[in-house]
Amino acid sequence: MKMRIIAGSAKGKTLISPPDTRTRPTSDRAREGLFSSLLSEFSSLAGIHFLDLFAGSAAVGVEALSRGAQIVHAVESEGDMGNVAIRNFQLVKSPAGSYRVFHTKAAHYLESDHAIASGQYDVIFMDPPYELSNAVIEEMLATILTRKLLQPKGIIAIERESKGSAFSWPTPLEEIKVRSYGQGSIFYGGYSASVLP
Repeated sequence: MKMRIIAGSAKGKTLISPPDTRTRPTSDRAREGLFSSLLSEFSSLAGIHFLDLFAGSAAVGVEALSRGAQIVHAVESEGDMGNVAIRNFQLVKSPAGSYRVFHTKAAHYLESDHAIASGQYDVIFMDPPYELSNAVIEEMLATILTRKLLQPKGIIAIERESKGSAFSWPTPLEEIKVRSYGQGSIFYGGYSASVLP
């Protein structure tokens, strides 16, 4: 399946696809929906810090960089897939920001010093394998809370199987909305308004 960068400085460039079926790339339709939602929230991606967990070929992180994100961190545990991600990031010439690909497990990254080194993230996107249990997702959300990795007005977007069982957002995170794109749905969450200054 050929995927392209949808918008920004590298608009229209063809992304390098994963070499096999180990990853499930976020569809163009879902990526378009994700970034439309983020733009309605932030009005612009210029200057934001973006974390792409379970990045695969990094189609989502590359899109964020193309659209002006200041810092994009992509986390992918499969070494050869991480190399595909790097090649895709290299398609974005003279970006407004910088990227880095981390070859490690998503949960390990959240516990690492790297996760807090550049300040809190405005957007954390998680696209784990559908078979990953809700319990693991919830543990990772708890780590994000404990380590204060999300900006107070930041957004977490999680892609899950539309027909799968629902996961729980740990307090004080709450679900903002859900958008479905066929087989997959993107769940958006953030801090409850009651805890914001």
